[in-house]
Amino acid sequence: MTIYNFSAGPAVLPKSVLEKAQAEFLDYNGSGMSVLEMSHRSKDFDDIIKGAEATLRELMAIPDNYKVIFMQGGASLQFSMIPLNFAKGKKAYYLVGGSWGKKAYTEAVKLAKTIPFEPILLGSTEDIVYAELPTFDKADIDTDAAYVHLTTNNTIEGTALYTVPDTNGVPVIADMSSNILAARYNVEDFAMIYAGAQKNIGPAGVTVVIVREDFLNDEPALSSMLDYRIQVDNESLYNTPPAYSIYISKLVFEWVKEIGGVDEMEKINREKAGLLYDFIDQSDFYTSPVRIAEQRSVANIPFVSPSADLDAKFAKEAEAAGFKNIKGHRSVGGMRASLYNAFPRQGVLDLIDFMKTFEAENK
Repeated sequence: MTIYNFSAGPAVLPKSVLEKAQAEFLDYNGSGMSVLEMSHRSKDFDDIIKGAEATLRELMAIPDNYKVIFMQGGASLQFSMIPLNFAKGKKAYYLVGGSWGKKAYTEAVKLAKTIPFEPILLGSTEDIVYAELPTFDKADIDTDAAYVHLTTNNTIEGTALYTVPDTNGVPVIADMSSNILAARYNVEDFAMIYAGAQKNIGPAGVTVVIVREDFLNDEPALSSMLDYRIQVDNESLYNTPPAYSIYISKLVFEWVKEIGGVDEMEKINREKAGLLYDFIDQSDFYTSPVRIAEQRSVANIPFVSPSADLDAKFAKEAEAAGFKNIKGHRSVGGMRASLYNAFPRQGVLDLIDFMKTFEAENK
């Protein structure tokens, strides 16, 4: 039985990357050591981390005045680090179009009790269970604010922001965890981009941060480990980095480059996601909770059947048929197909066949 992994993260990795990692597992580059046991100060690892950065810069067309750092703590740690480094004494706006954006805002509110800054909810669609993205009037934004924080892809709810909104000149910080390298964004539209690796980049344990040099904090943060300036000055090596996760990320970056880069990857993703969206749209059995078609994610596609009982039956039978981790997030229910870069097109076709059979048997 073929297994298809629809997990939202940790998620599917390219088979060729896993095979290369397997071949190099015991002996990387003739060193006689695995990357797992290699010093992060060694020449071999220096080549790995610099190679990872160089390829990512090429893929995303990252300008020279932006710094790239590989950090620990996941995207969730950035929820705290961002206001600690950038928002002291200022306003900070949060655009909340999904559960993860709300978590970022909630963390800012918590920090505001001890750090002097003002987190402001710029817009939220929580009242409609994030069925579409929030809007706002740019005139409501104080031009002296530290930043506007937004999420480009809502992993749980299946919406995505493809065009950066006008923020009245205030710098934009984006959580790009679930669609980085899956769709093209202009890095210069952002003061900072960050992404947990475990969806489209590599295994959990490393978070990529891309930050404009003149946006970096001048004042020391609460601690050295939480200080972006210190992390940049130490080139991601202030302490021992998640070396193996960085190594796998490098292999994934090289894989994306071999495919043709981000533009080709987005083309593949849109075609792949389009197959499933088209099937859902023509069906009177399955529906998408995302209200506006232009806001549909190419990475995460939620859908529901006519009832919660049928959703549960679908998830159970799909799991038994080899469609793993397709049950929707507990907060929204239904099903969710995460079609990240490494997810194969054939898996979408096979899922559609399964959906047709299930519909015929349960309509």
